[in-house]
Amino acid sequence: MTGTERSRAAAATREDRMIRDWHQRPSMTNGPRSSARRVAALLAAMLVVGSVPAQAQTLEDLASYAGADRTARLIAGAKREGTVTLYSSATLADQSAILGAFGAKYGIKVQQWRGSSEDIRNRALTERAGGRFDADVAETAGPDMEAMVREQLMQPVDTPAAALLIPQARMPHRGWIATRLSVFVGAYNTNIIKSADAPKGYEDLRDPKWKGKLGIEAEDANWFLSVVGFMGEAKGLRLFRDIVATNGISVRKGHTLLANFVGSGEVPLALTAYSYRVEQMKNVEGAPVALLYLPPVVALPTGAGVLKKAPHPHAALLLLDFYLTDAQKILADREAVPTDPRVKAPPQDLIFVDLPKYLDEGEKWTKLFQNTFVNQAR
Repeated sequence: MTGTERSRAAAATREDRMIRDWHQRPSMTNGPRSSARRVAALLAAMLVVGSVPAQAQTLEDLASYAGADRTARLIAGAKREGTVTLYSSATLADQSAILGAFGAKYGIKVQQWRGSSEDIRNRALTERAGGRFDADVAETAGPDMEAMVREQLMQPVDTPAAALLIPQARMPHRGWIATRLSVFVGAYNTNIIKSADAPKGYEDLRDPKWKGKLGIEAEDANWFLSVVGFMGEAKGLRLFRDIVATNGISVRKGHTLLANFVGSGEVPLALTAYSYRVEQMKNVEGAPVALLYLPPVVALPTGAGVLKKAPHPHAALLLLDFYLTDAQKILADREAVPTDPRVKAPPQDLIFVDLPKYLDEGEKWTKLFQNTFVNQAR
């Protein structure tokens, strides 16, 4: 029996008891006026009882509640709960900025545990297997969020807070919502490559003038799946094999390291830097780097969702809504790419990594990426 069904059953029992008591109640007065008053009182009481299920106190009910008082109800419930537990892989600086603002606004204490995306997924699985349900909200990279949906760890949520995000941010299964994007971009050193000479598309990289100037991150098979899938598998594989055969490629592990090598000039042009890091280097650090959007522009989403059996359901949903609203500007101010286009517009013609396909075919695309780039690197 669901939470809603239990609430309705309890309400029906109370209603039956009220009707029985009303029939057994001794009459103090007789006459139609007295009867009318008694009927009116009974109907009013029944209306109060009938409203109980609408209080939506269970996580299942709250997760789909969209009434005008939704936020007020979440705030009131969160204050009673007093705390919320977050599992996140965000940097400590980003985490502190967001959670500090959340605490200042609502006065709700956030217990946080930080780990890698894989650590978060494994911890949630281990806790469920042991009958423990400590976490309220998970906030981490899309592939592991998607895997946790498949493993039935996430609670489907419908929230009005997601209505103004880019359409791709709202997953069909509603198990999590994209909050920010890691956008794969080309990045080049402006001391070595002039803007007018920068490639306009991947086809341009067949030109021998790029020999010895190209670099890529060592584990970007999800990007490769997306770009090659967009081009058509046979055509895309042939293109990148030709590029590497003609010009070679430098393989570096870590997107930050790769971007730093662009800034130093060791890698004049990187194919898979993260846009936020390049923008930080350019706008904050004054490095001689520039972004290069080669179509299709691919984004790996990071998202947040509420875990099933969250011990603090009101606070969990309130924190999720905060990630989709107030936190969007906080993320943009830190050079991240939020999913609210009013705060910061994403690149044109953006596509997401096909996460279900990557989960199903990850081994295939990892091998193709290795054979195309890593094993041929020079």
